[in-house]
Amino acid sequence: MIRFAEVSKKYGSDFALQGFNLEVGDGEFVFLIGHSGAGKSTLLKLLIREEIPTTGRVVVDDWDVSTLEDKNLPILRRKVGTIFQDFKLLPQRTVFENVSFPLEVMGLADSEISDTVMDTLKLVNLEDKATHFPGQLSGGESQRTSIARAMVLRPEILLADEPTGNLDPQSAWEVMQILTKLNTMGSTIVMATHNSDITSALPHRRIEIKSGKIIGDTKKTGSKEESKEKKAEKEK
Repeated sequence: MIRFAEVSKKYGSDFALQGFNLEVGDGEFVFLIGHSGAGKSTLLKLLIREEIPTTGRVVVDDWDVSTLEDKNLPILRRKVGTIFQDFKLLPQRTVFENVSFPLEVMGLADSEISDTVMDTLKLVNLEDKATHFPGQLSGGESQRTSIARAMVLRPEILLADEPTGNLDPQSAWEVMQILTKLNTMGSTIVMATHNSDITSALPHRRIEIKSGKIIGDTKKTGSKEESKEKKAEKEK
């Protein structure tokens, strides 16, 4: 479970999030939509404690991320995986080595690392690219490698920040099929995106953010529930 309780995040005199309240249940797939600067990336950064709220509480399961001790950050980041728009792959490491890196940091045995990495590469249809370097991959293959690296520790929650932003339409849909598969396997997915084709074609919950506030929330069933802010805007 993810919960934001009256969260504000201020940079200088500007608010990225303001009085923000949100709950995401276990196993949900949620799209965060909104223009650049709306607060989507800030929301994701707060969940992995890359940023700390100015006021309010950010809760992941039973942990108040806002006050989490530094010694527990590695545990949090095993619980919450992150996928980036620009992949952030290590160019001098193969696909296998990029995906295995988090397991190496944990000090697992080579045999366990090998089995886990290959199982994860199969999930993203990349087992035949294990020995390739990032420079030999297409954009879609690079993003699938990034997904595999985020999933190799089997996190309960997967955050995706514009994961299709640099991809052609075909590659973007391949990435969405993989994220949907991971969601059906039990992972909670929170995805920030500008891609209206994807968000309108899939039945997942959509949360629209503007100026650091939720102005629209569409449930998984497809029934729209508008916030007071959204209704007020329409009535103007």
